[in-house]
Amino acid sequence: MDRYRCFGGFSLHGFVLLLAFVCIIVPRARGWSKEGHIMTCRIAQALLEPEAAEAVRNLLPHDVDGDLSALCVWPDQIRHWYRYRWTSPLHFIDTPDNACNFDYSRDCHDTHGLKNMCVAGAIQNFTSQLSQYTEGTSDRRYNMTEALLFLSHFMGDIHQPMHVGFTTDEGGNTIDLRWFRHKSNLHHVWDREILLQALKDYYDKDMELLLQDIQGNITDGIWSDDVTSWQHCDDHHSCVNNYATESINIACKWGYKDVKKGDTLTDDYFLPRLPVVEKRIAQGGVRLAAILNRVFSSQETQVGDEASRSPT
Repeated sequence: MDRYRCFGGFSLHGFVLLLAFVCIIVPRARGWSKEGHIMTCRIAQALLEPEAAEAVRNLLPHDVDGDLSALCVWPDQIRHWYRYRWTSPLHFIDTPDNACNFDYSRDCHDTHGLKNMCVAGAIQNFTSQLSQYTEGTSDRRYNMTEALLFLSHFMGDIHQPMHVGFTTDEGGNTIDLRWFRHKSNLHHVWDREILLQALKDYYDKDMELLLQDIQGNITDGIWSDDVTSWQHCDDHHSCVNNYATESINIACKWGYKDVKKGDTLTDDYFLPRLPVVEKRIAQGGVRLAAILNRVFSSQETQVGDEASRSPT
């Protein structure tokens, strides 16, 4: 059976029951921190057009009152559960050490060589699934709620540069070091340490203030002239590959550069990289909104053609 189709027949009621256990079991995960994923989804939801906003609200469990960000961490929380263990390789891409480039046919596979099992393949597949939503059929092969949550989460993951890292060090996970005064590793630095340091130093530990700054830079600040180019996508497969390519380029230029096991990273590392992290969160949110606006539009678009080229 196609692993991407394991959702079939799983009811929304069953999904809500599953959520009841999320607060109890939260396995260790490889992804943006909860703050990074929440901000990505908040940025995206603020940019949704009316049709997409309505579709998102309809697909979310009533418990979250239409707030997509409330469940954007869910794929991390369930990835080690038996039912969802197959999703674990979908959170990242391992590229050849020091190659500093991404090639879909070479790199998008799991440890057993199964093709399309990486974050780029997952984004394409779940976008393809969601593109069927506007057909309005009751007998669907896919669970649209899960597809929405996986897509939203993986759009955050692919924009975290160390999620498209080197194979041998598992995207920096095995590069143990110190972050200021405590132990960490290079992957976790990019997942969470940089964001937490920014919240501590500049935002009184208030994520809302950091989110406001990022959103302000999108609407009328330093990135406002770039938003249209971030949103643009003529070919979904190529666009997703570009997101992964951006991440590995950043990982090489800003992540791995001048870092080795046992180092202590402080302000010299933190300060130049904070704007990079903030921009990647902004890009992930803007691009997620663009995808959802396209797939949930009632007008005919190129999404169907794009989806037909996506791996399933």
